Amino acid sequence: MRVVIQRVLRAEVTAAGEVVGSIDSGLLVYVGVGKGDGAGDVAYTADKLVGLRIFADEAGKMNLSVRDVGGGILVVSNFTLYGDCRKGRRPSFDESAGAEQARELYSGFLESIKVKGVGVAGGEFGEYMQVKSVNDGPVTFFLDSRVSG
Repeated sequence: MRVVIQRVLRAEVTAAGEVVGSIDSGLLVYVGVGKGDGAGDVAYTADKLVGLRIFADEAGKMNLSVRDVGGGILVVSNFTLYGDCRKGRRPSFDESAGAEQARELYSGFLESIKVKGVGVAGGEFGEYMQVKSVNDGPVTFFLDSRVSG
């Protein structure tokens, strides 16, 4: 599971001309599901995301999590996070999970965040969407549940 995390002042996602998810201050998260991802990847990524200390404390240091600051999380499915651009000019999506598996894990990811006590909103899985956001910082991180460091 791959995620791009952006700290935002606000964000919204629109599908078919309708706002389907929005948050005020918090995190905008693009999530991609890869072949072989499962419940362990969902649990790891949700736990890491909710606990990631990327908001400023009273001293101005990144020391608080989205839960600590009472922020929300807007999750947008994005299979292109598994696009491999190393060969040729057209990205390959061979490592991206199939739609059924990805939809199931995306839903599980939203639920895993919700049960951790953080407000969560989502986009429309598999739909063409437009995302608006006001980045805060900018602060942007990439996380892959399969890469250890």
